[in-house]
Amino acid sequence: MKFHYSSLSMCVALAMSVGLSAETQAADTFYEALSEGKAKADFRLRYEDVSQDNAVQDASALTFRTRLAYTTADLNGWSASIEMEDNRIVLGQGDYTVGPAAYNLGEYSVIADPEFTEVDVAFVQYKTDKATFKIGRQVIALDNHRFVGHVGWRQDRQTFDAATAIYQPTDKFTAKYSYITQRNRIFGEFADLDAKDHLLNLGYRTSFGTFTGYSYLLEVDNDTDNALDTYGLSFKGATKAKSKSDASFSYMLEYATQSSESAVAKFDADYLFAEFGVSYSGINAKLGYEVLGSDDGVYGFSTPLATLHKFNGWSDQFLGTPAQGLVDTSISVSGKVAGGSWLAAYHDFSADESSDTVDDLGSEINLQYVKPFGGHYTAAIKYATYSGESGRVDADKIWLWLSTKF
Repeated sequence: MKFHYSSLSMCVALAMSVGLSAETQAADTFYEALSEGKAKADFRLRYEDVSQDNAVQDASALTFRTRLAYTTADLNGWSASIEMEDNRIVLGQGDYTVGPAAYNLGEYSVIADPEFTEVDVAFVQYKTDKATFKIGRQVIALDNHRFVGHVGWRQDRQTFDAATAIYQPTDKFTAKYSYITQRNRIFGEFADLDAKDHLLNLGYRTSFGTFTGYSYLLEVDNDTDNALDTYGLSFKGATKAKSKSDASFSYMLEYATQSSESAVAKFDADYLFAEFGVSYSGINAKLGYEVLGSDDGVYGFSTPLATLHKFNGWSDQFLGTPAQGLVDTSISVSGKVAGGSWLAAYHDFSADESSDTVDDLGSEINLQYVKPFGGHYTAAIKYATYSGESGRVDADKIWLWLSTKF
């Protein structure tokens, strides 16, 4: 496990503070904080198959991911958590490429689940009735994960070496701030990045929805100019129909502006998201419109800390925004059947700054069924098919998985 030096120093200092607090208690008080803590286990066996019309072979992977976690009981507001994460290829089914891990380079399509073993969470926390302070390796997921998320879909969850403060003086207002010194990405420890990231997120809840304002100032700590600054506002809410029907409506509107600076260039781009949903008789339908803007066709709006798989189709064709930007018009329908949840979605993609060669960027269909059973288990199947345009290749992906938590 690799911590940035300043993060490690702060963790040690806080850990010493915990120890000093414990020494002021009866001897068995600290023992009870340990013995009454909670242990958790999370296992996921997943098969993934990728077929793309490109120059490399189709990919397949059968992997088994294990998470083992322990959190102490509170001691005068103090607690600590640690979690180990491991991923293994099962039965030799590892015909896929993971570039950052230098695994089967250039041989197969990409499945971003390398074999690894790491400590992915290790933090000390102090909590009062209105504030929480956390330092160490931690999960940070803000709002809907569009700008900052844990990428929990991959076998290696994204975490951060960070110091976080959360202040909630009332049930309506919440302020969150994190300073990140290392981004622990989804490739084991093969592509982690030192960072100097500032995340500020302010939320205010009203009777008709929640207003959120944010400032995400990102910088990879590599002695180069690479600032990526994003400022935005969002509003999200839901309401029930005034009639006697069981219909309800949801709505979200978001706008952000971004500047990207390097030693040789500066770019600016905007982000827009609008979504309207209707629920009736157990069926949920949503219409979405998302624009990741472009700066004159040479730079596309970027969200490097996001849970990207959640957005712009599950086939992951737009993990990096094209230089021409991206417009994603989508519709999804979901519900429940036979004790499980189903979802179907359609995406239509186009360029924000179109040209003679790049305009229509294709379309995608997503299908999923998730079935919990036995109290602790979940089985699921998921499918994505992408039809490429403007020189982009077609792709089909399918996943089957079985998971359990204790």
